[in-house]
Amino acid sequence: MPSLQDLRRRVRAVKNMRQITKAMKMVAAARLRRAQERVTAARPYTTKMMQILGDAARRAPELRDPLLTGHQREAGELGAGNKERVILAVVTADKGLCGAFNTNLLKATQDFLRQNADKEVELVLIGRKAADFFRRRPVNTRREHLGITGSGKVSAADATRIGQALVEDYKSTETPVDRVYLLYSEFKSALSQQPVIEQLLPIGRIETAETASETLVDYVYEQPAAQIFSELLPKLIENQIYHALLESVASELGSRMTAMDSATKNAGEVVDKLTLTMNRVRQAKITREIIEVVSGAEAL
Repeated sequence: MPSLQDLRRRVRAVKNMRQITKAMKMVAAARLRRAQERVTAARPYTTKMMQILGDAARRAPELRDPLLTGHQREAGELGAGNKERVILAVVTADKGLCGAFNTNLLKATQDFLRQNADKEVELVLIGRKAADFFRRRPVNTRREHLGITGSGKVSAADATRIGQALVEDYKSTETPVDRVYLLYSEFKSALSQQPVIEQLLPIGRIETAETASETLVDYVYEQPAAQIFSELLPKLIENQIYHALLESVASELGSRMTAMDSATKNAGEVVDKLTLTMNRVRQAKITREIIEVVSGAEAL
C-alpha cells in the first residue's frame, strides 16, 4: 500500500497532466476549425480543375504527354532483370500525441510495400514521424521533407516544391519511374480519418464519375494542346499534393483533439480513483492511531 504522501504526489502529477491535455485539446479544436475551412474551400477547386483537364484531355485523344499517358515502354523492356520502378510519397505528421493517426499511415505504407514486393519501391517521406520510422528499417528512401505540417499550416510553396521534384523524378531519363503514388489521411470528421492511396503519375485520362457524366465542352486552343498540357499537368500534380497536405493537417488536428479529450477524461478517472484510495489510507491511518491510543489507555 503506497503511503499517503506518495498518493498526494501522484494526484498532483495527474492533475497537472490533465491540465496539459485539456489545453492541447482546446488548441487542436481551435486549429481544426480553420483547417477544416481550408479543406472545404480547396475541394471544389481540385474537383473543377480535374473536370476541366479531363474534358480537355478527351478532346485531344492524340495527345501523348508522358504525365498523362505514361512512359511508352517497348516490348520486353521490363524483362526479368528490370523491375517496375514505383515512388510512394507518404504524408505523416511532424509531431505525436495524435492517437493512431501516424500509426495508421505507417501501417498502410508497410502494406503497400508488401503488396508491391515484386517492384522496386522508393519512398518520399513527408513528415518527421515517417522519416524517423523508416530510417531504422531496410527501405529505399529517395528524399525527406520535414517541417511541412509541423506548425498546423500548409504552404503552397512547399506543395509546389514537392510536386516539381516528383515530376522531375518521373521524367528522369537516367532512372525513369513508372508510377508515383501519394499516401495521406483523408479528413472525414474529427472522429474519422482514413488513409488513402492515390496514383499521381501517370495521371491517365482523368476519367472520374464527376467528369464522365457531364457533356464535354468544346475548347478552342490558342496554343497547341501539347504546350497547354505541359504547363497545366504539373500544376494539377502540385494542386493534388497541396490538397493532400490540407487533408492531412485537418486529420492530424482532429485525431489530436480526440486523443487529448480521451486523455483528459482518463486523467479525471485516475484522479478520482487515487483520491478514493488516498481517503481510505487516511481513514485507516486515523483508525490505527485511535486504536493505539485506546490500547495504551487500557494498558495503563
